[in-house]
Amino acid sequence: MLKQHLQFKLSQKLSPQQIQLMKLIQLPTQAFEQRLKQELEENPALEGGKDDIDSDYDSDFDNTNDEYDDSENIGNDDINVDEYLSDDEIPDYRTQANNYSSDDEDKTMPYAAGTSFTQHLINQLNTYRLDDEEYEIAEFLVGSVDESGYIRRSLPDIMDDLAFTQSVYTTEEKIGKVLKIVHQLDPAGVGARNLQECLSIQLHRKEKTPDTELAIEIIDNAFEQFTKKHYDKLLQKFDISEIQLKDAIHEIEHLNPKPGGSYSGNNRIVEHVVPDFAIKIIDGELELTLNGRNAPELHVSREYNDMLKGYKDSKDKSNSQKDAVIFIKQKLDAAKWFIEAIKQRQQTLFVTMSAIMHYQSEYFLTGDERNLKPMILKDIADEISMDVSTVSRVANSKYVDTPYGTKLVKEFFSESMKNDQGEDVSTREIKKILETVILEENKKKPLTDDALAAILKDKGYPIARRTVAKYREQLDIPVARLRKKI
Repeated sequence: MLKQHLQFKLSQKLSPQQIQLMKLIQLPTQAFEQRLKQELEENPALEGGKDDIDSDYDSDFDNTNDEYDDSENIGNDDINVDEYLSDDEIPDYRTQANNYSSDDEDKTMPYAAGTSFTQHLINQLNTYRLDDEEYEIAEFLVGSVDESGYIRRSLPDIMDDLAFTQSVYTTEEKIGKVLKIVHQLDPAGVGARNLQECLSIQLHRKEKTPDTELAIEIIDNAFEQFTKKHYDKLLQKFDISEIQLKDAIHEIEHLNPKPGGSYSGNNRIVEHVVPDFAIKIIDGELELTLNGRNAPELHVSREYNDMLKGYKDSKDKSNSQKDAVIFIKQKLDAAKWFIEAIKQRQQTLFVTMSAIMHYQSEYFLTGDERNLKPMILKDIADEISMDVSTVSRVANSKYVDTPYGTKLVKEFFSESMKNDQGEDVSTREIKKILETVILEENKKKPLTDDALAAILKDKGYPIARRTVAKYREQLDIPVARLRKKI
């Protein structure tokens, strides 16, 4: 049986200008500066610095089109955009829908200078006496080292790849021999196939002392008991005292589990955080400022404005001149819109951060994370009468300089829970208390999640053990067994 029914659906479509404004709001200070530079380069009608001609342009702009419409009646079909507007003159925001999004690669991000990690290792290979086959194997092994410094592949797999991709037919024994040479390269531990081998390589290259020799025995012969912190079994297995075990573990704890990460020339991205806001305490009151780099001085080009006036006053209304007028007006229109969008961006950023600052005033005045109130995006959105997505764009990508360090704005948001008094408390507050309790625990007998849940309950926060476990994991704190120390 065929049924018919009417369905009413309310949808809202954003204009291209609104979409671009949202993207501008999302940009942090450095990316915004790049976007501004790009716009200044692409639109000659937009200039930096102060100027007072904007109002002149407004009146002339509004009247110019009317005069042409009355005298010549130019329609859209009469305008051939391709004849006077080339692709490189069109600002990107007019043609690209996603020129800035959260998952885009920031191509202006500075990189660490220097030789790549792989090249650094190859340069060291040149100091060893290797035949052609050994060198090819060694070069392939070095090329297989990941950013942490490990070769996470088995010898049979490496042997197959050498045969198929390099036409090098060799044996596992030969690869194993060359791998030992790779293990001699710096930084110590590079080329290891797992953590145990990485730590063992580093220990074998240290000066031999009773502590390092015991550490080698533990890593090579009792690695599982060590990782599980079964210290009683280690004391019994090696017939040693607690002091000896503690000194050996001290040696192990000072090794580098990721030797690749210690090399400064491995082309890792260097992140420079530029605070978008600054909060200061002046005479007991909070003061918010927006980074001046977010408030550039821009104006419409006087030259372009004069050109528009000249064409407007001209008696000769040829088609080429009309096309030129349309081109100039498009550039001026784009410049005006961009200036206005930047002003809206500044206002949105300031209003949003101001609401967050006042909402969390107790925290900003004290620096105590336990004073962070439960706050979700909707709380701020309702406060400033803006959309939740707008607040999200500000919170997720902006940093604020506070008396307690530079913080990502989204860190001030958290869900709420009820305490034993029925009051809403921030989950951040509970996590901070949990972190403090674990920090002050007896490391010889770390507290289990059940014990932590009981302590929190006594403090007025009745939460389940599984919730404690979730918060502990979010804080990157291991389970009790792995927190145990001698």
